[in-house]
Amino acid sequence: MSVVETKIEDGIGWITLNRPKKLNALAAEVVAGARQAVADMEKNDDVKVIVLRGAEGNFSVGYDIAQEVEMGLARPEDWHAALSNNVGLSMAVFSCTKPTIGAVDGWCLAGACELAMACDMIIATDRAKFGEPEIRFGSGPVTLLMPFILGQKKTMELLLTGDTVDAATALEIGLVNRVVAPEDLEATVNTLAQKIALTPLVILRLTKTALVRAYEAMGLRTAVHANLDIAATLNAAEAPEKAQFQELVRTKGLREALNFRDERYGKLTV
Repeated sequence: MSVVETKIEDGIGWITLNRPKKLNALAAEVVAGARQAVADMEKNDDVKVIVLRGAEGNFSVGYDIAQEVEMGLARPEDWHAALSNNVGLSMAVFSCTKPTIGAVDGWCLAGACELAMACDMIIATDRAKFGEPEIRFGSGPVTLLMPFILGQKKTMELLLTGDTVDAATALEIGLVNRVVAPEDLEATVNTLAQKIALTPLVILRLTKTALVRAYEAMGLRTAVHANLDIAATLNAAEAPEKAQFQELVRTKGLREALNFRDERYGKLTV
């Protein structure tokens, strides 16, 4: 079973993050597979719209914390190399010259929230939950897209508290385009994608390129790369709570480490 599955139907390319037992956590092999899938569909003229989704009821809980701890990353330069791969996936989606849609069900957290935000549009189910809780375990956002989507005040609140928001709130603050019932997600996304796909590919490419360049002119790409440099240092920074969290991951597993986090901040509920 592949950790990233793809299919192409009627001009729509579907990319599915496929680690359901790990809530589709973005392990290094998932990041690599998804980035390759985006590149392949970018080059395939049979694909006019690309959809990203997660398998079995969740989009993704973000980057695989247990894998990162196991890798033993310590120096800023080590973190920079690892985080560059993660940023590379989100920015490949953002800068793709074909329209992209995030189909989000269930959890959409941390790096996965960034990946969804990198999509041009997001359709979410009414049970979807969004957030970037990295600060609660001594980390921070990797691909800093949220300020360009939500603005200063809500971004500050979400990134400094690590709080999550439900789908209705996500719609209210402009994080998603539409909220539907879980059973309607695929059909709604497909209808939107088919409507977009009526336009000739050359027109879609040029329009998308113009929109990407507009955001780049606002400083989005500069902000993302500046944050990457800071994130590498942040992840290497020493803090007692962070050290305890990582030690729990190593010795007792991620669940115990998350329980430690939840005792301090509260569970990720909305």
